[in-house]
Amino acid sequence: MGVMPESDILTLLMGATLAVKMVMIFLALMSIWSWTIIFYKFITIGAARKKVIKGYEAFVEAEDLTNGLKALGRKDDSPLGRVSNLAVKEFRLLEKADVNRERKRLLVKDTLRRVLKQGISKEMRLMTRNLPFLATCANAAPFIGLFGTVWGIMHSFHSIGLAQSAALATVAPGISEALIATAIGLLVAIPATIFYNYFLGKLNEVESGMVDFAGAFLNRAEREIAWSSKGEKSN
Repeated sequence: MGVMPESDILTLLMGATLAVKMVMIFLALMSIWSWTIIFYKFITIGAARKKVIKGYEAFVEAEDLTNGLKALGRKDDSPLGRVSNLAVKEFRLLEKADVNRERKRLLVKDTLRRVLKQGISKEMRLMTRNLPFLATCANAAPFIGLFGTVWGIMHSFHSIGLAQSAALATVAPGISEALIATAIGLLVAIPATIFYNYFLGKLNEVESGMVDFAGAFLNRAEREIAWSSKGEKSN
């Protein structure tokens, strides 16, 4: 069984009804936008994942909080850098708080936990932006294509009635052009489904890395508060 030549496919597309053509154009636009998102997210999420993994390892290996923050590099170039920047600002304010040691430790623990959680949520919102469109393509594209197919088949049966002939030569072109809409819908939905699930897996790794970093940051901040309090007490 031979493969249909490209010229025949183009002929069927050009001969399709207006409704089927509109469905195909809409699916083509969905495909272009979904592939744009896929390439962009592939680069950005992959880079963020590497930076989070390397940044967390460098932070843990550092001697103290200050050196750990320096090891993260530029604060605006990494998710961990941006999260730590928010936490450091709050931590410096807490260090100046005129309260006793125990109260200060509680403030550090509660306030920094909230700030770190907010920072992680913000980064995750940025990285998941536009991903819902891939989910929409995965779920809706086959049905949009099916709509074009159903419409095309209805038109074919209408043509049969007008021609008063049920010969295969009369029916086949209309049904073929209609089925192409379903095929295009599947071509849009399949890569969108694959990459949507792929990105979700990578984002889970990124989020886990940022949560681990937040825990390490909080532990070191508490230790610094404890050490500074002991120094003040000895003086």
